[in-house]
Amino acid sequence: MKHEGLILLTGGTGYIGGRLIRPLEAIGRPLRVMVRHPERLRPASAPRSFVPRVAETTELVRGDVFDPPSLQEALANVDTAYYLVHSLGTDASDFYERELISARNFAGAADAAAVRRIIYLGALGRSGDRLSSHLASRQDVGRLLSESGAETIEFRASVVLGSGSISFEMIRGLVDRLPVLPTPRWVDNLTQPIAIEDVLAYLVAALDMPVPGGRAVYEIGGADVVSYKGMIQAYARSQGVQRPMIRLPFLTPRFLSSWLAVVTPLYFSVGRHLIEGMRNTTVVTTDAAARDFPHVTPMGVDAAIARALANEDREFAETRWSDARSTALPPKHWPTERLGRRYVDQRTVDVACPPSQAFESILRIGGERGWYAWTWLWALRGLLDQMVGGVGSRRGRRDPTCVIPGDTLDLWRVERVEPDHLLLLAAEMRVPGRAWLQFEVIPLADGRTRIVQTALWDPVGLYGTLYWFALWPLHEVIFPATIRGIARESGCLRPSR
Repeated sequence: MKHEGLILLTGGTGYIGGRLIRPLEAIGRPLRVMVRHPERLRPASAPRSFVPRVAETTELVRGDVFDPPSLQEALANVDTAYYLVHSLGTDASDFYERELISARNFAGAADAAAVRRIIYLGALGRSGDRLSSHLASRQDVGRLLSESGAETIEFRASVVLGSGSISFEMIRGLVDRLPVLPTPRWVDNLTQPIAIEDVLAYLVAALDMPVPGGRAVYEIGGADVVSYKGMIQAYARSQGVQRPMIRLPFLTPRFLSSWLAVVTPLYFSVGRHLIEGMRNTTVVTTDAAARDFPHVTPMGVDAAIARALANEDREFAETRWSDARSTALPPKHWPTERLGRRYVDQRTVDVACPPSQAFESILRIGGERGWYAWTWLWALRGLLDQMVGGVGSRRGRRDPTCVIPGDTLDLWRVERVEPDHLLLLAAEMRVPGRAWLQFEVIPLADGRTRIVQTALWDPVGLYGTLYWFALWPLHEVIFPATIRGIARESGCLRPSR
């Protein structure tokens, strides 16, 4: 018997699907999430600070769109299914075919399971144009899903702007790393970017939207129609920088995708699909979405970028970096180690004392006691900061043994304290970016304690990146000595590693 209102979400580990989980859980209907690797959403064992990406009431099922038997189990008793999977990262030679195969498999399984409704997110592109393989495949997938016999709502969007989205990371990588941007001739093509929050609002609202005739196609976009050049300039404005653009009409998608793979976080194959799609105009041509979803008011480009940056800061502030990066083995120390756009230098040492004892030595760092190693270098850094109008290190600290959020600590301000566990400091020196220094203690099974020291750098523009690399030799001197000094101060003069 069909479970009343059961929702199936595919692509739960992807960008859109991963962000749709919480809104769907919030509406109170039973939710099942199909992924190839359920342990990524709810590990059997996890650090105590791990926050599951799905609620306990959400059912996880293993499934693959290229494995029809697994789809039968995933779609059993489902009322509404979200189809949010695609093969963007696959090799260009079979990308289009894989998209169609997966859609046919899903449509067939949905038909056999008598699914009432399928909701799908595809891509904008005018039907009369010669669409790129990426855009054409997204629209063809929508047509195949509508042949399942289920009601089908297809949303077509252009660039999605949000923290962590492919398009946003590509734009940011270009602006942050290059003082001058070489661009192809089609950088003036028009697009209509949409914020991730607005995409999610449409997808959730589609659950109960009437579908006359069994199929509805909605073109969705933000409040602004801009060129790709205009979108890049909007991000540059948000960072307070200017990026001159040089038009190079001979640039090909293959050359550009190779270049993007070097200067941005994109893989070659992903970059090539995106660049080919930029040759097409991708703007909304109908008012159907505004008519049928009047409660959704999409934001403009500047607001979407500001929201993306704010959300990223919030997610960053809530992250424990010992969980984000494995502490099972000593990390490699290279200046290019990154988490998102941020550079990271993480050091660990295991000591033979309880966490509370190790944490006490962390709480006493700075001020008159110093930084346990190379204190004169920290003092010099403070003096240089004063010379350029910064706060310097003359502020010291309020109390020699205790800190609370908001306290000053030399060049830093205390951002977060978790007793016997974590101290997070935010830099207040004048630098081309933002910096944090985090200390964490983790109890180990053998009775020892692991001290984790993490320096994080969020660069602003090219100067911010150069600043990080210029200081790396000093980091190789100061950071190892600092964490060893903490181990000594804790009373464990001979750390176990």
